[in-house]
Amino acid sequence: MSLEKTRLELGFIPLTDCAPLAAAQVLGFFEAEGLDVKLTAQASWANVRDRVAAGLLDGAHMLGPMTIAQSLGIGGEPTAMAAPLALNLNGSAITVSTAVAEALRELDPLAMAARPPSSAPLARLAGIRRAAGAPPLTFAVVFPYSIHNYALRDWLAAGGAAPDRDVRLTVIPPARMVEKLAAGDIDGFCVGAPWNTLAAARGVGEILVRARDWWGATPDKVLGFTRDWAGRHPETLLAVLRATMRGAAWADAPENRATLAAILSRPEFVAVSERVLLRALEAGDGDGIVFSRYAAGFPWRSHAAWFLSQMTRWRQAPAEADVEAAMAVYRPDLFREAAAALGEPAPTVDAKLEGAHDAPWTLTEATAPIPMPADRFLTGEPFDWAKLMATTPGT
Repeated sequence: MSLEKTRLELGFIPLTDCAPLAAAQVLGFFEAEGLDVKLTAQASWANVRDRVAAGLLDGAHMLGPMTIAQSLGIGGEPTAMAAPLALNLNGSAITVSTAVAEALRELDPLAMAARPPSSAPLARLAGIRRAAGAPPLTFAVVFPYSIHNYALRDWLAAGGAAPDRDVRLTVIPPARMVEKLAAGDIDGFCVGAPWNTLAAARGVGEILVRARDWWGATPDKVLGFTRDWAGRHPETLLAVLRATMRGAAWADAPENRATLAAILSRPEFVAVSERVLLRALEAGDGDGIVFSRYAAGFPWRSHAAWFLSQMTRWRQAPAEADVEAAMAVYRPDLFREAAAALGEPAPTVDAKLEGAHDAPWTLTEATAPIPMPADRFLTGEPFDWAKLMATTPGT
């Protein structure tokens, strides 16, 4: 069938996890699908959200939780969204200034020597500062509705720190995190690659917790479209998915990391040195960020349910928020259609028990067995989306 539209503009934020899109453009995967795609860097996640909603962008590299909040009208006017493809697992991290890291190490060297370190020393430091009349430490996240906000809050709470009392949380675009940390405007941040790696390379920050340490297979970005756009351009959408999935598979191959780092270092993409980007890509022997392996591209509806659970936990959404509507934003049906055309395996279930595996495992509920990673949460408590639906009013 013919494409409804061939010239597209897709937005992205300069981060390592824009790699599937960058690879699809540079390596000609979009062109092979008959698409003329313009990738445009955006200033902030709020800008991405607003430009997609207004139709100024056909689609974009987006925060998974942001598409759910946008669909449910949480934090703004509702715009029904569709997320048919996840762009990565892992890749983000919590980093503190070198001064804060040293203060935490002096307070509790054993806790700081653990991997990952507990936030208990930070809770103690917060109490000391409060008793002295000093302001709380300031931590930055990229957007209120983001894995970064929820990961930081969960890590803080797990060690006894109260996120809304012991630290001050602020929102800063990813590319400005390192300069703000170096200037002393913030004491730490949670952001995606390569900005944690850059802070460490410049000697202004120390990485404490990587996403994979907190949740072995942490969901993050998606390729998002308004539901209206997706409905009006079904063949174009599938072409975009196929090209981007090919880009993700190429980006995930270890032998392509050096070339990928060179592509992402270009001014039109991330504009950070190849050396820093390669270090970010290789963090954890390649499992620091995953683009295709482990069904990384599959839009698990259990991820969407978990995101909504965090919105209610941190009082961003009411307890009676519609779990089914949140899960419907993620479109595994569209992923399966694109995967079938590429001859790639895909899960045959829409959701799974999250955080239940201490070791690598195999997903057999799929068109072919799919190797999966250990995915245990730092807290050790798995997340069962079905129980959430059973206990949420109105679902």
